[in-house]
Amino acid sequence: MLLDMVADSCADRVVIGSRQDGLTAARLRELSLGGGQVVREAGADAVVYLAVNGPAFPVAMFGAARAGVPLVPVNYRLGREQLDALLAKHPRALGIAEPGQAEPLVRAGLPVFSPAEWLAAAAASHSAGNGAGEEPADPDSTAVLIYTSGTTSVPKGVVLRHHNLVSYVVGTVEFAAADADEAALMSVPPYHIAAVSNVLTNLYGGRRTLTLEQFSPEGWLELVREQAVTNAMVVPTMLARIMDADGVDRSVPSLRALAYGGAKMPFRVIETALREWPHVAFVNAYGLTETSSTISILGPDEHRAAIASDDRRVRSRLSSAGRPVPGIEIEVRDECGEVVPAGTTGQIWVRGEQVSGEYAGQGSATDERGFFHTRDQGRLDLDGYLYLQGRVDDTIIRGAENIAPAEIEDILMRHPDVLDAVVVGVPDEEWGQRIEAVVVPRRGAEVDVEVLRATVREVLRGSKTPDRIVCWPELPRTTTGKLSRREIVAELRS
Repeated sequence: MLLDMVADSCADRVVIGSRQDGLTAARLRELSLGGGQVVREAGADAVVYLAVNGPAFPVAMFGAARAGVPLVPVNYRLGREQLDALLAKHPRALGIAEPGQAEPLVRAGLPVFSPAEWLAAAAASHSAGNGAGEEPADPDSTAVLIYTSGTTSVPKGVVLRHHNLVSYVVGTVEFAAADADEAALMSVPPYHIAAVSNVLTNLYGGRRTLTLEQFSPEGWLELVREQAVTNAMVVPTMLARIMDADGVDRSVPSLRALAYGGAKMPFRVIETALREWPHVAFVNAYGLTETSSTISILGPDEHRAAIASDDRRVRSRLSSAGRPVPGIEIEVRDECGEVVPAGTTGQIWVRGEQVSGEYAGQGSATDERGFFHTRDQGRLDLDGYLYLQGRVDDTIIRGAENIAPAEIEDILMRHPDVLDAVVVGVPDEEWGQRIEAVVVPRRGAEVDVEVLRATVREVLRGSKTPDRIVCWPELPRTTTGKLSRREIVAELRS
């Protein structure tokens, strides 16, 4: 439906890929119709996408929808055992994979297309006159099945139904409002919810979407200038690398808006970016796979007001995740499920049509009122701004005291020579867990870890002061910017 609306209103506008050889809205519709027929003829009940980003991805997404089956984008970086277990859940799927990544699909006995073969097959099928007799998808059927990253446990399949995704898009984007010259750059892999939501929202807005699979500051900046990118989405580590890169041209004259999310943004990084690119509208977007992407945003005007203000309350909003998007309700509750007053830290619950909160084989995880437990901790202030304070699972229990790593990390990140920081709980016979921290110093800088410990003790208190702080050249993160805390604890223990 979303694709048909765009194809009917601006058929000749390029919506996927480069200005020179990208897909128009009309061509994307043709390929999706042909792709849907390819899926039906294969008798597939899902489309497993095990490839990097590119034009084949949106064609797979809409082709699967035409065929009435879910798209299953899979993390090609998973180990063999995890991949085999995941693919075993989809024995009748049609697979799309790069030639060098097709082996897991072949082992699973699935028919496999390379991205180029998939696009060619979709084109040939449409040319043969196929795909015209499609049945409209049931709004309650599964549109996309995304497996969580599995950094702390076995990946779970998050069920996103058509009505979840459509509700998110129409509730947050104005139809065909983008100018013909607007282009959005996406730098997240296809198995991340942001890849799915960016395809849908940019298409619905009439904006061309580009992808950059292998990120580097130089490559990102060059592509923004070359393709006159107006909108972009990054994770905080990407923006930090762009701002900290030495000897690069950071000019981005075409860029109008930059969204960021996926992990905590260091105050120093966003402050630097706001001063470096004063003409850019910054948006902080907070969301989850289970919520079809964004559920709260801190908008451009709020960024500018915060950076210009001397009012501590207003300035602190730069560290917030903003306020809920239309159609979303957020509650902060204590461990007993009671809503806590403004300013009190608790667990974040969310409700809205875009919220799925459902896992394959497990059913809905929402409560009797339709609220989903995000497993994030945070607080709402009196003005409704949401402040994130880490995952519930990240809580350190030291001598029976619950300690949120985020507040300690905030102190560490204030140091001008600290680029990145993480605080974790390491098993300890006496205390249950001891607090340890890893910091990444700015290139060429030396950080006195005892001074850092003293700073934490001064701002917080002794029980929240790390027992040890070490310096590493970088922190292990997923491709979407999330810290691999389990890997960090294992390295510290060794």
